Amino acid sequence: MSISLHLFALLSRFSFSHPRQVIGASLFGALLIAGPVDAQESPDNARWVSDSLNTYVRSGPTDGYRIVGTLTSGQKVELISTQGDYSQVRSESGSNVWIPSKELQDVPGQAERLPQLEQQVAELSEELKTIDDSWKVRVQGMQETLDSRKALIDELDARRIALEAELTEAQSELRTTQARLGDENKQVLMQYMVYGGSIAGAGLLVGLILPMLTRGRKRNDRWF
Repeated sequence: MSISLHLFALLSRFSFSHPRQVIGASLFGALLIAGPVDAQESPDNARWVSDSLNTYVRSGPTDGYRIVGTLTSGQKVELISTQGDYSQVRSESGSNVWIPSKELQDVPGQAERLPQLEQQVAELSEELKTIDDSWKVRVQGMQETLDSRKALIDELDARRIALEAELTEAQSELRTTQARLGDENKQVLMQYMVYGGSIAGAGLLVGLILPMLTRGRKRNDRWF
């Protein structure tokens, strides 16, 4: 099984409870798997066999030399010299063999970096979990604030309905009072009209009787 498949299997063992964790872990894993571009280069003659395959090695620097064995992908070797398209390397067992230069790389193979990748993935997973927990706390706080504001809105709405009912009742009582006051004003006006008519009639009667009494008294005065 290749190192890439192994790393994806490693990522699949972690449980991500939030889409951001899945995306973050996937991107992180993809960047790590992408190749040795960001890896630190070795300052000496250390080399590693390419991760892509197991490589045949020969006894000399051309394809015409016989194959004397293989080197495993990711295996560490020491570069001795380079001639044409081949490089002479010393394996960990001490054998000096020739390998195509294109099958060498300047950074450790993924198999050697796998423990470090596992640690980085675990740290990333923990960091994303912390972010997710923080977001959950913030969302819970916002939900509680929203609930309290909704309760306050419901309370104010209930008070508004009660005040509207009181206003309607007060308006009804005002109309009733105004109607009763109008009837009373009509009655008072009728009383004033009757009273005024009575006074006017009495004044008219006095005005008619008084001259008659005055003339009768004058006639009586002439008899003496």
